[in-house]
Amino acid sequence: MDDRHITDLYWNRDEEALSLTEEALGGFLLSICRRILGNDEDASECVNDCLLEAWNSIPPHRPESLPNFLGRIARRRAIDRLRRRNALKRGGGEFVTAFEELEDTLASADTPESLFEKEQLAEAVRTFVRSLKQPDRDLFIRRYWYLDTVADLAVRWDMTAGQVTMRLARSRKKLAAYLKKEKWIE
Repeated sequence: MDDRHITDLYWNRDEEALSLTEEALGGFLLSICRRILGNDEDASECVNDCLLEAWNSIPPHRPESLPNFLGRIARRRAIDRLRRRNALKRGGGEFVTAFEELEDTLASADTPESLFEKEQLAEAVRTFVRSLKQPDRDLFIRRYWYLDTVADLAVRWDMTAGQVTMRLARSRKKLAAYLKKEKWIE
């Protein structure tokens, strides 16, 4: 089923959109939530919350990419659920591990001075990620956005875990240098 067709079903308030979304993208959304929460039951509930939010958001919003739109919702819902259950302590799943790797680079991310500055920082990171060559770009996105494990990335790119870890470390170092050059960090 085509994503545009599913979006049109949402737009027309056809409940079939929900079942088609779950069939086409349910596994993708579940994997995002599972990596953040580390729990199948909570992940499944987040997917349901995601579908409800999509139902309530389309219309008025018509997403250009349904998987990206739903992936952002699922990720945000899972992070919110993780925070609610106080699981951001050490050992709280792949979310904590991935962001611990980035915390030295983005140390100021916890206390942005304004929404405008936060958006500018996000754009700077997006610009940096677009400048990376494959497979470093995919490794970075899959690790820090989709929260894939190092082992999963190694299998996906036919590398050793050590190679993936080294590439990610080099990308983080390049990101830090880029953010220093752009005056985002000292």
